[in-house]
Amino acid sequence: MLGAIFGDITGSIYEFDNARNPDEVKLFDQRGYFTDDTVMTLCVAKGLMSADLKNEEVIKVSLVNSMVEVGRKYPDCGYGNLFYHWIFSEEHEGYHSFGNGSAMRVSAVPYLAKSLSDCLRLAELSAVVSHDHPEGIKGAVAVAGAIYLAKEGADKEAIRSFVEGYYSLDEEMDSTIRSSGFDETCQGSVPKAIVIFLESDSFYDCIAKAIASGGDSDTIGAIAGSIAGAYYGIPQEVESFVWSKLDKRLKKILKDFNEYISKEV
Repeated sequence: MLGAIFGDITGSIYEFDNARNPDEVKLFDQRGYFTDDTVMTLCVAKGLMSADLKNEEVIKVSLVNSMVEVGRKYPDCGYGNLFYHWIFSEEHEGYHSFGNGSAMRVSAVPYLAKSLSDCLRLAELSAVVSHDHPEGIKGAVAVAGAIYLAKEGADKEAIRSFVEGYYSLDEEMDSTIRSSGFDETCQGSVPKAIVIFLESDSFYDCIAKAIASGGDSDTIGAIAGSIAGAYYGIPQEVESFVWSKLDKRLKKILKDFNEYISKEV
């Protein structure tokens, strides 16, 4: 999860003032701040920790409760209009969204899953409570699976092969993947972020390239960073920076999650 949070914080200052190339991205800029990507990532972690992971209905209720309880504490963190309404309404049914929120918040899932198939099941559940459009679900599942494979030591060819079961990532990548335009959909963000990871040389290289790709830079950074963190590992200075940027409430969730997964191993 730290890779996703770092990508979000680093990308936050470039979302509406895009960097033109990776060399312009300041990875530890103190102006950076967490956005809805970080808040919802930690909400998913909290919701899953609180649930019986064998009971799908319990999982969905726990996820919704966590997103609403914690999410309402951050009304100005950058939610999209429809998701903002979802959080602050009294009804919490999926609203057929294919926004990239399902993919940017999924990075806790692979660390709780017992297998790749279990990871994909939990990823779908994490998405469907709000993003129940097939594209919204697909984005979360593809990212979670890529993270799971990365953390288990798979090479990039294996990760690419898995992702190509969901998206086309051939060398003749289409304009959607290469576009620098602002696209908040899963189909516009997820393949782009995964391609950036696959073409990166290091964790920092991945983050810088993701943020410099333009458009929804904090979310592209979060998605690419979630996979890069699992694949390359998280540098100590990244961990320290992330902790310095979270408030007390979010630090507690992250601390609880780290303790939870350490007991599960």
